[in-house]
Amino acid sequence: MTTLRIVLALAAAKQWHVKQLDVDTAFLHGDLHEEVYMKLPPGLDGTNLNSSLFASYRSRYHSLHSKITPRSITIIMVYVDDLVLTGNNLTETDHVKKLLDNKFKIKDLGDLKYFLGMEMARNSKGIHLCQRKYALDIIKEFGYLNCKSVSTPMDYTYASKLSKESGIALQDHTPYRQLIGRLLYLTNTRHDISYAIGRLSQLLDCPTDAHMHAAYRVLRYLKGCPSLEIFFSSANDLKLTGFCDADWATCVDTRQSITGHCFYLGNSLISWKSKKQSTVARLSSEAEYRALAAAICQAQWLSFVMKDISVPLTEPITLFCDNRSAIHLATYPVFHERTKHIEVDCHISRNQHLLGLIHLMPSPLAINSLTS
Repeated sequence: MTTLRIVLALAAAKQWHVKQLDVDTAFLHGDLHEEVYMKLPPGLDGTNLNSSLFASYRSRYHSLHSKITPRSITIIMVYVDDLVLTGNNLTETDHVKKLLDNKFKIKDLGDLKYFLGMEMARNSKGIHLCQRKYALDIIKEFGYLNCKSVSTPMDYTYASKLSKESGIALQDHTPYRQLIGRLLYLTNTRHDISYAIGRLSQLLDCPTDAHMHAAYRVLRYLKGCPSLEIFFSSANDLKLTGFCDADWATCVDTRQSITGHCFYLGNSLISWKSKKQSTVARLSSEAEYRALAAAICQAQWLSFVMKDISVPLTEPITLFCDNRSAIHLATYPVFHERTKHIEVDCHISRNQHLLGLIHLMPSPLAINSLTS
């Protein structure tokens, strides 16, 4: 979904048309080269499943395609049978639609308005992206339409104590897993619940009533702001800027830290992540440095995507970090004995700094919503 947000931010900034297409009977167009075995339902005979009907096994992927010429840029994003088509030349996009229709038989759904559960609206100021209907459907499904709303997705004083041992184990794990699964998809446009859902998704194997209560609090929060959206402004300088942060050893079960980072293309938010680190950090500066290294890897990937769609970055990415020790480690070529165990991350961050991909700066603010 990050790629979709990048393309929408570019389309808003450059005033590109954004069209939506749908492929008729998409699963019939694939060629299945693998042997696939399945248990046949009652009443169906036959053993040879080598049919293109089962190409859905290979059709769960999404992809980005671009056609770059001296006079035009055309971009297609494919999500199984749903396509988003955009570019700076309307004649070229119409030509691409005709080619696709001749090959696959497509439906032209016009301007992009509703895509994969996400609602888009466009005006002269930019593109609005939200999942209001999806959020309200979740709230209704779990019976929280008439609940009293709260101002935060988690009780953060209690969240630091939330563990696998909290509460009484649920007899049926299905409702909890269904709710977290639904909310995970909502994080495609709602960065404000990323931390809460990240914490709760770590408890899927042993949900308790305390975990369920915390998940229901997210629904109460969404009840108060179901229409919160991402806005891609048309006034955009397309400069990539990032922020990274980390807490320290807040996971009660493992004492691992949480990494958080987000990136803006101009003033449009295009990427964010809140994730538990894979190792235990002995120092807070170590946790911050691992968060910095993860953010730099994401920045490098974003630069590759921008280059692939022929909008390369013209200046280093400004990356803000609120820990001066982490910035010092990345900037100066000095390793101490107590930092040898994070030397790989040091090399990743330092190499990209020296290559000019990033420019490290002390953060004027912290992105605590992704780490606590």
